[in-house]
Amino acid sequence: MEIPITHHLAFSHRSLDCSPFRPWGAHVMGILNVTPDSFSDGGQFTTVDEALRRTEVMINEGAVIIDIGGESTRPGGRTYGKGAAAVARETERSRVIPVIKAISTRFPDTLLSIDTYKPAIAKAAIDAGAHIINDITGLRLYPDMALIAASLDVPLILMHSVGKPGEMPQEHRYENVTQDVIKSLHQSVSVAKKAGVKQVVLDPGFGFGKSPDENVQLMRDVDHFLNMGYPILIGVSRKSTIGALLGSKDAPVPVDGRLCGSLGVTAAAVMKGASIVRTHDVRQTVEFLKTMGATLYA
Repeated sequence: MEIPITHHLAFSHRSLDCSPFRPWGAHVMGILNVTPDSFSDGGQFTTVDEALRRTEVMINEGAVIIDIGGESTRPGGRTYGKGAAAVARETERSRVIPVIKAISTRFPDTLLSIDTYKPAIAKAAIDAGAHIINDITGLRLYPDMALIAASLDVPLILMHSVGKPGEMPQEHRYENVTQDVIKSLHQSVSVAKKAGVKQVVLDPGFGFGKSPDENVQLMRDVDHFLNMGYPILIGVSRKSTIGALLGSKDAPVPVDGRLCGSLGVTAAAVMKGASIVRTHDVRQTVEFLKTMGATLYA
């Protein structure tokens, strides 16, 4: 089955126009990590009440999608210490499912995304009230994820990455980072097509197995990904490349000093055609994109 070429995502209760270069700049996806060890906000929203309060804040600030994750991908190294370890399926389930049920009940009009690469968790999350599957492995580890998305008729976010989650940082040698990532995403889309997935979003995977220079090149080349015909999501918020760009590779700016740098890279990517921005800093990103979009695309 062919995936229709469309920039509109359809849900049972609403649709989302993800066409590039629109007056609003891009839709904002707020990050909700219900983990103890995420690099930026680990341990802050691990209870249902904390998650609900954070979700309400992000909705009021303008988030269109809330992306809920129960397993950290924090890299190892000088900045963050030991990298995040993979978690058992039942542990991840116990973290995300009560939160999804509570949010979908309290905020039924808000779109929820489940950030997982495990098919069983994705299915349980959609059954609990989520609307989108966000697979950071792009179906590499578990191609059956595509069957889940197809059977439940939900959009599937396919991100480029290398290696296995929980084995961070990952290093990879690219001939041409943009073309290599596009080739890999074509393979992911092919798997999704064969499974019958109807709606796809593509994520170049900023920060996953790429050097700072390669990450910058990907954002500079976002328009190349538009040729694939699907909405483009970017996630640059507070990542180590931002810290390196503002400081240096050996002395990156700390996480709490990366907002302006994150917005700068976001601007470049949205001007090149990204239509969904995943971020920790919802209000600042919404305001930034609103004024940028009004200036450029009105």
